[in-house]
Amino acid sequence: MLKRIVLLTLVPMLFFAAASFAVETKDIRFTFKNADPVVFSHELHLNKYDNKCKVCHDAIFNLRTRRHFTMAEMEKTKSCGACHSGIKAFSVASEKDCVKCHKGKPRDITYRIKGLGEATFSHAIHIAKTGGACKSCHNGKVITGKQKAVTMAEMEKGKTCGACHTGKKAFSVTGSCNRCHKGMNPREITFNLKGVTPATFSHQVHTQAYSCKECHTRVFPFKAVVGKATMADMEKGASCGTCHSKGKDAFPTTGDCDKCHKGMKPGVITFKTDAGVATFSHEFHLQAYKCADCHTKVFPYKAVTGTATMADMEKGTSCGTCHNQGKDAFSVKDDKFCDKCHKM
Repeated sequence: MLKRIVLLTLVPMLFFAAASFAVETKDIRFTFKNADPVVFSHELHLNKYDNKCKVCHDAIFNLRTRRHFTMAEMEKTKSCGACHSGIKAFSVASEKDCVKCHKGKPRDITYRIKGLGEATFSHAIHIAKTGGACKSCHNGKVITGKQKAVTMAEMEKGKTCGACHTGKKAFSVTGSCNRCHKGMNPREITFNLKGVTPATFSHQVHTQAYSCKECHTRVFPFKAVVGKATMADMEKGASCGTCHSKGKDAFPTTGDCDKCHKGMKPGVITFKTDAGVATFSHEFHLQAYKCADCHTKVFPYKAVTGTATMADMEKGTSCGTCHNQGKDAFSVKDDKFCDKCHKM
């Protein structure tokens, strides 16, 4: 009777112990966003090490501080790399053994970029190109497993894709936009300016005649807003003035205002003087002259450019460039024309 009671007591204990052991030794699945899971088999490893759990716990894996390790860390003997170093077991650093843990085919990775649609990285294309050399990228330097998304500027300096896409090993990240950004249709960029109509830059118009690399990143970095350049800066070859300067590659920034500033109607400029108010009408002058006749040969693109005296004008500066001895327009020296400008 006593034996039966002891056996009945032991059976549930053994059952729960077995159940507990089964729970503790189940397979562990490490999931990845762009690849099939890596499965760690407790059964396989326990058979290998005669059910000695302490070979790994807690010598290698601390169950109280669970975290994922990168391949770079494993190669430095962290986590699985403690045994998988090529001595006790196959090395995590061996490319030919990647498939022992990473089953299936790596998936394409799609990056969604604001304003530029999607860029897709194809594992299939790159694996075929490198002959299956995963460590071409997954070497702890190019792809570390911890880095966040990088900018195009960072790629140009050799980060991630830029490590190979330099124009030598593979096409350059500068200028080959549609190789990655399929169906890319860069939007127009509008610059809102004080005192003048907005200036609009059309990617569509420019990409009909030029490739992306003509401007990016030799002239402009890959940013929607890169700071403002003045018209004076452009005349010196900065920003749009790289091409739109002397009229060699494209129309110059001096004079063809309405090419960029659509519907521009420069206003009346008022000068307060001791002799009353003097006004300059853009509308009146544009009936006979072009913007280039004054800008920037005589006046820079500024609403206020300093005060010129009548004596200065009589010597041929400012308005006196044209309002001279009556050759181009009435002379500033002729008293009978004072009221043309000064409403007295």
